[in-house]
Amino acid sequence: MKTTETEESQTLIEQPHVILSQRRRWAVTAGILTGMFLAAMEATVVGTAMPTIIASLGGLDRYSWVITAYLLTGTVTVPVWGRLSDLYGRRPIYLAGVAIFLAGSALSGAAQTMTQLITFRAIQGLGAGALIPISLTINGDIFTLRERARIQGWFSGVWGMASIIGPLAGGFITDNFSWRWVFYINLPVGLAAAVVVGVALKEPERHERPVIDYAGALYLSLAITLLLFALAESADPEVWTSPIMILPVVGFFIFTWLFIRAEKKASDPIVPLSLFRNRVVAVGSVTSVFLGTALFGALTFIPLFVQATLGGSATEAGRVLTPFLLSWVSLAVIGGRLMLRVGYRPTVIAGLTILTASFVVLSRIGPGTPRWLLLVDMSMMGAGTGLVVLALLITMQNSVERNRLGIVTSLNQFARSIGGAVGVAVMGAVMSISLASHLSDIQQESGLPQGEVARIVRNPSALIDPQARAELPQPIIKPMERAIGGALHNAFVVGGIFAALAFISSFWLPRMRPTLRGKPEKVASSPAECERLLMAEMTTIDSQHEPSAIKNEIAAEAD
Repeated sequence: MKTTETEESQTLIEQPHVILSQRRRWAVTAGILTGMFLAAMEATVVGTAMPTIIASLGGLDRYSWVITAYLLTGTVTVPVWGRLSDLYGRRPIYLAGVAIFLAGSALSGAAQTMTQLITFRAIQGLGAGALIPISLTINGDIFTLRERARIQGWFSGVWGMASIIGPLAGGFITDNFSWRWVFYINLPVGLAAAVVVGVALKEPERHERPVIDYAGALYLSLAITLLLFALAESADPEVWTSPIMILPVVGFFIFTWLFIRAEKKASDPIVPLSLFRNRVVAVGSVTSVFLGTALFGALTFIPLFVQATLGGSATEAGRVLTPFLLSWVSLAVIGGRLMLRVGYRPTVIAGLTILTASFVVLSRIGPGTPRWLLLVDMSMMGAGTGLVVLALLITMQNSVERNRLGIVTSLNQFARSIGGAVGVAVMGAVMSISLASHLSDIQQESGLPQGEVARIVRNPSALIDPQARAELPQPIIKPMERAIGGALHNAFVVGGIFAALAFISSFWLPRMRPTLRGKPEKVASSPAECERLLMAEMTTIDSQHEPSAIKNEIAAEAD
């Protein structure tokens, strides 16, 4: 197959999918932004409360599962929620997600044992899996392409604010009230967001009865659960040949095969495989996986690098991420306008160029490097991310018919999440292997017994805990700092390779440039006018059955 290299222009009519009055649109936006903020913050807010939770409930050996359970169920269910929103509408599925999220929050706050807390956090994650992708889908429904390109920075800003505020809020609430209010605080805020969206968002009635692909949803959930479990355990190279690793990997391939077979037979599959014949969706998903692998893998280990290698405190490690988040939000706003002028692919390529360059700089930073250079590098990484994430999302949204907007939006987030899990696992394994390779050097330089050195090498986090660090033998601290620095440099090189792969894959995106014609949509001035415009829009859709934007077969020619 030959691919044309001439840039094509896609004409997009300036009209949203769901026509609402101006007041309703901004009310819905406020509601979904609030829901997104809660879901994003719950991923980080619990971390600073965990010591107090463990003191109250016990279960130190299972504390990591309090966070893992939330992330696991939240990731696994993303494509399922997205497809259900296509079948049943955004409003009922969004409200169902909020209800499950709030039920999980209430139960988590009332938990009496660590097992109960882990179970209830998993329920909370089930609901959170709906909040972020469906919020972005609703945003795609009620705003035009031009408007989305301008306001998408708000949605990126909410994620960034939640990442910064989450740990601070968790510590403040735990110190001044009770750790249980880390969960209870979601109830009034989430309920208010649900009421606003439930009242303000109006969608056309759906008369057809959807057929749910239960088998596909089950097989997909089981496959991804096993994959994430295997990735979580793979950071320790010693378990690679043990049953705890082999069985999940084998199970992943079995359920993936069952899922593909079920999707081919289903009349209305949960993830239509035909979507991946759309070049934009296929390339965008692959690029998102590579992006997530590089990005979230690096963000996981940069705080360790600051504390263990550069000698910074936990506060300084948190401050290093602030330029990243600020530049992400800023470039998301700028990137939206840039995308409308130069096209999707140049925007994505520009962002990935900056991101890859930031990894090159990161891999060369050491103890003698000025701290300001690391802050500049984090700004570069955030700027590249802001350009890429926005452009990929809108490109994929505008490449499909309206009845597949939910699943495509979910696939975009799902691909990044899976990539992030892969990145943390792979870069963690590289760090562990690299650190183990320095065992004899550390033992020789420190003069300590080999068994004691091996124990400390297996637990490098002791270097960043002030109390644990004070108990370490002094001769081993400097050799360990150098060894961890070298190991993390190797991990960052791997992250740079994945960023480069994302950069290369982006060249397969079609050369598309949106050309907006027509005036911005007419905003209804009354409920009756809103209903009239909405019915006219639905009539147009039913009669034409046209995709909302880019055709599924782009730039493909016969051999």
